[in-house]
Amino acid sequence: MPAIRFRSAAPPRCAPADTREVRAAALRRACLLLGVISSAALLSACSHGGSAAPQATVTVTSSAAASASTSANPAAAVPPAMVAVTKAGALVTLNPATGAATQTLVASGVLGDEISVSSTGMVYFAVKHGCSSEIEAIPAGGGATAMIATGSLPAVSPDGAKLAYASEPSLTIGCVPSTSNLVPLYKLEVRTLSTGTNVTYPMVPSGQGSGLPAPISHLSWAPDNDRLAVSVAQIQDNEGWGVYVVDTSSAQYYLTGSGTAFVPVTGQPSTKDSYLREGVFMPGGDLFVSRACCAGIPPRNTSRLMWEVSTAGALVHQVAIGFPNLDHTSLDVSADGNWLLYLAGNDLYVSQGGATPREVASGFIAVAWG
Repeated sequence: MPAIRFRSAAPPRCAPADTREVRAAALRRACLLLGVISSAALLSACSHGGSAAPQATVTVTSSAAASASTSANPAAAVPPAMVAVTKAGALVTLNPATGAATQTLVASGVLGDEISVSSTGMVYFAVKHGCSSEIEAIPAGGGATAMIATGSLPAVSPDGAKLAYASEPSLTIGCVPSTSNLVPLYKLEVRTLSTGTNVTYPMVPSGQGSGLPAPISHLSWAPDNDRLAVSVAQIQDNEGWGVYVVDTSSAQYYLTGSGTAFVPVTGQPSTKDSYLREGVFMPGGDLFVSRACCAGIPPRNTSRLMWEVSTAGALVHQVAIGFPNLDHTSLDVSADGNWLLYLAGNDLYVSQGGATPREVASGFIAVAWG
């Protein structure tokens, strides 16, 4: 097995000149000349700029890593198309090279942290309607929206045939259900888009569980179009976070039972207190996850690691060391597996081939490859 290379997400720095070279008198004038010629390029690669997107409040940034990659291989350095939801709730398409908004598909009301684009070019998203949310769809090139189902967190299967989504109550002020047992209200739904038929996966069997709900926070299909990576948010007091792999062909529940498997946390720091905040499938069957430490109350996150892991939780590759004080969400993997993206807070980071991610733009609550 090849050695695993660990990378940091810290921005690259411009390296100083090698003093051993400049010692040589014969090279002194040549180095000076080269320094003058290259100084403009170095200053450009090490600077950060910003611009406002024309249709949404999005801050665009650049990095030395992006400049170097573009110079080395211009074609490979441009990511695939992207769609995003801004902090203002607008659904927009992005320039994949700069992260600037290029078209507004829906002006407002769109929810995060998940949107999904099908192989047929339809963008699925959720909007808030009173105490419930609805999933709608719109062509990636723009057009009329269509209402699909009542729910949130849409995830379309790789073959475009099925849509998974969460059906769970809003617990905002004025919307809390009157029932004392909320568990039966939390469900995973899988819809066959061609027929509109649904299969429902409750959280646990009726009458089981602690009475505390385990909200779904993100969904991602495996390449086999059957298994789902179901990310679960905290159940209570910053505890209960986790990722479950649910085989929709055999499972009955999304949190327990046959066909449902919990993805364990491995490695360092402390596996006892660490948890997987979110996870999405990669085309090869592994998972791209946000690994956080530490759980418990009060929250005391001191570590955020962006890892590729097996479904058994074993580390395959470390993509980045994240920011302990920021939530890392809205993970997505391109169809060919060569590009990763995620949000650190509201900042969009993109990685090519699992290399050190670069910050592309800021001002989002959801992003997906499109």
